Amino acid sequence: RAGVSYRSGPPTHATVSPKTFLITGTGSGIGAATAISAAERGANLVLTGRRRARLDEVAVTCRAAGSRCLVVPGDVTVEADCIRVVEAALREFGAIDVLFNNAGVIHRGLRLHETEPAVWDETFAVNVRGTYLMSRAALPAMLERGAGSIINNASFVGLTAGDEVPAYSAAKGAVVLMTRSMARDYAANGIRVNCVCPGSVDTPMLEREFEEMGGAETMRPVFAQKHPIGRIASPEEVATAVLFLASDEASFITGISLPIDGGRLA
Repeated sequence: RAGVSYRSGPPTHATVSPKTFLITGTGSGIGAATAISAAERGANLVLTGRRRARLDEVAVTCRAAGSRCLVVPGDVTVEADCIRVVEAALREFGAIDVLFNNAGVIHRGLRLHETEPAVWDETFAVNVRGTYLMSRAALPAMLERGAGSIINNASFVGLTAGDEVPAYSAAKGAVVLMTRSMARDYAANGIRVNCVCPGSVDTPMLEREFEEMGGAETMRPVFAQKHPIGRIASPEEVATAVLFLASDEASFITGISLPIDGGRLA
């Protein structure tokens, strides 16, 4: 794990100690791994997602690591939910230092003419609208403090075309450019905005995709060999990159789209 602590550090802007993270889609996968990793480094946490039971399970692990942890279920596609989550975070901790817009959905195996409007709309609602709504809700508090870090979860297929995922590629491409636009707009306010662009990551979402495509035993080796490094990433490997971008050590980094793809884009 990266040697970064969120209990203290050189104050850049209005850094508080410990830092408070708000993470969407925290019930499993990259969101859960990031929450647990941040908890182990001393961060306060606000966990949100649609399934309370999964959030509570992650919260147990985070609290066992010594983290103050608030669970606020919500749907990132609903503006009122995003506002409610942010307000709860501010009541509990007084600030949001890091927002990780992680929630996402994917539908594979569809070319554009096979993609139903409902699938297209859901993909954009979660991946793009959710990122917009939660950022919009959190930004006023960051602007007031003159400090903050927003990290969006995009994908390597937001940087290059993916096969039979037109809605997902388009949505993640939108997240990449939203990230760059936000980085330029808020840099003078002490707010950094970056995104991570993972390749295949060993998450429950990927397992569901395997089952839809013929089973994990068949598809896991196929996905692994697409990466020059020869394997699929762990959620913790993506979490490490997120935590670095959130840290004071990355204080001069904004507007980047960081591939975590085992060499696929190379």
